[in-house]
Amino acid sequence: MPLAAEPAKDAAYEKFKKQVYDLTKIDLSAYKEAQMKRRINDMIRKNNFNGYDAFVQGIKTDKQLYNDFVEHLTINVSEFYRNVDQWKLMDEQIIPTLIERFGKRLKIWSAACSTGDEPYTIVMLLSKHVPMADIKVLAYDLDAEALRKAKAGMYDAKSVAGVPAEFKNKFFRKEGDKYLISDEIKKHVEFRQANLLRDPYPKDCHLIVCRNVLIYFTEEAKDKIFRDYFASLRPQGYLFIGSTEQIVQYKDVGFTRKGSFFYEKPAQ
Repeated sequence: MPLAAEPAKDAAYEKFKKQVYDLTKIDLSAYKEAQMKRRINDMIRKNNFNGYDAFVQGIKTDKQLYNDFVEHLTINVSEFYRNVDQWKLMDEQIIPTLIERFGKRLKIWSAACSTGDEPYTIVMLLSKHVPMADIKVLAYDLDAEALRKAKAGMYDAKSVAGVPAEFKNKFFRKEGDKYLISDEIKKHVEFRQANLLRDPYPKDCHLIVCRNVLIYFTEEAKDKIFRDYFASLRPQGYLFIGSTEQIVQYKDVGFTRKGSFFYEKPAQ
């Protein structure tokens, strides 16, 4: 029986992917194609462009459209204490274990930090366990606009709905219908623009947090990122992923599983 032919590639979209990479250094080949094409085509229609070539010319000349496009690609959906049970496990088991193993000055990386909800959540949790002076969280994201919002630290009520009352009262100031996070928390997060698929990762991390991001990537891209995370962790360090994700072949990567969404790099 002859092998089925591979489906023909969309030449216009293949050209578009190359143009987007040249402009943004975002490799659309690493994302699930059907899902990403739907998102892009929807944006092209909403902005009244006639096809990929016209849209590329638009993002070349319109800075706001460019920023909107990158933000649309990177799918920024974030909130404080998202999936609260997982953060409870982090608070009660993971952080105490890491402190016992490595001391109070932990190297923690929020690998796709979006608008800052996640790294700020980490700082607040750590403040229950160690002095503020010992806390520093690295926070990387591809989207410059998301990072701008993260540094501003202003959030709507939905974003902070899951924040425990003790932290909301202590670390937020209400301004109209918004909530501004305190400088006491902000100063312990170092934000940086970076691309998970092409930029160097920090080394010797005790904890890497990357939640609800990799579901948009191809299996090949996810495998590469998980292996790079493994290499970036200290032995006995942890990777914390999202409730929509799992590492199917985690043993092949080298991890042991320490909970539904926590993976450990074994001691050497």
